[in-house]
Amino acid sequence: MGKGRPVKKGDTIGLTSPASPAKPEMAVRAITAVKDLGFKVKVGKSCFSNSGGYLAGDPRYRAQEINAMFRDPEITAIVCMRGGYGSLQILPYLNYQLIRENPKIFIGYSDITSVHTALQQECGLITIHGPMASTELVKDDPFTCKALLEVVNGHRFPRRLENPEGEEIGVLVPGTASGKLVGGNLAVLCSMMGTPFEINTTGKLLFLEDIHEEPYKIDRMLTQLMLAGKLHNTSGFVIGTWTDCEPVSYPDGYTVMNVVERMIIPLGKPAIFNFRAGHCSPMQSLPLGAEATLDALNGWLRIDENPVKEQC
Repeated sequence: MGKGRPVKKGDTIGLTSPASPAKPEMAVRAITAVKDLGFKVKVGKSCFSNSGGYLAGDPRYRAQEINAMFRDPEITAIVCMRGGYGSLQILPYLNYQLIRENPKIFIGYSDITSVHTALQQECGLITIHGPMASTELVKDDPFTCKALLEVVNGHRFPRRLENPEGEEIGVLVPGTASGKLVGGNLAVLCSMMGTPFEINTTGKLLFLEDIHEEPYKIDRMLTQLMLAGKLHNTSGFVIGTWTDCEPVSYPDGYTVMNVVERMIIPLGKPAIFNFRAGHCSPMQSLPLGAEATLDALNGWLRIDENPVKEQC
C-alpha cells in the first residue's frame, strides 16, 4: 500500500472540504485548533465555499483542490473540514495517478468514506478514518487528538487500538481473523454500490458505523451489502458506533443491535462491537487499508502494518 510520511509538529496540514461546507465561524475555529496542535496550515478555498447550501463548491473544483494538495510538497497530511454530503461527486475528477505518485496521509470519516475507498482501491493508499477539523478537533478532546497523533506519527506499530476508558469492546462472534481494514459509513458504502468505486471486501476486515439511521434502514442497507456478496466475502467485522439510531418509527421493534446480531452472527465470521470509531466522542482513529488482526475471543483490534512510511 502507498503511505504518506509521518506527521510531526511544525509540519503543514492541508485543510479541505470534499463534501459539505462548514459554517464560516466553525471553519475559523478549526484552523485555530489545528494550529494549536502545533501545525502550520494551508486552507483550501472550499473551506469557505457554499453551493446550494449543502455543497462546498463545484465537484470538479473540490477534486482539483485535493489533487493540488497531494501535489504540494509542503503539505504532509490532508485533513477534511467536515463530512455531510458530496464526496461521491468528486471521485471521477480525482487524479489517481498523481495521488499514487505523491502519497500523503488523508484524514476524515462519515461522507469521506467514499474518498477513503477510492484512494485505497485506485491508488493503494492507506488513509485514516479519523477526526475532522470543524467537528472533532475544535472540541480539543484529549483522547481523540492523542489517538490521531499516535497513528499518524507512525510510532509503536504493530499496536492495539484501545477504546476510551469505560467503553468495553464486546464480542459478537468469537474467533480470530486478519486482513486489510476497510469500510466506514454504512450508508455511504451502499451509495457506492454499482459504481466503479464500490468496495471490495474479499478477505478484508470490514468496519461499519452510522448515524441518524433507524434500525429498519440499517437492516435495508446491510441486506443490500449481503445480497451483493460484500458480507460473505469478509474475514471479519469491526462494528463501530450507531449514534442516534433509535427505533422511532417502530418503537417496539428491533434495535440496531438486534439487526446487527440477526445479520452478522449467522455469517460465522469473527466480529466485535462497540468499537469507538465513527460519530462518537471521544473516537479512535483507524488506518484503513492497513493490515490488521482481529481477536474476537478477547475483544481487541491490532494494526499490524505501520500506516506511514518508516523513517530510515
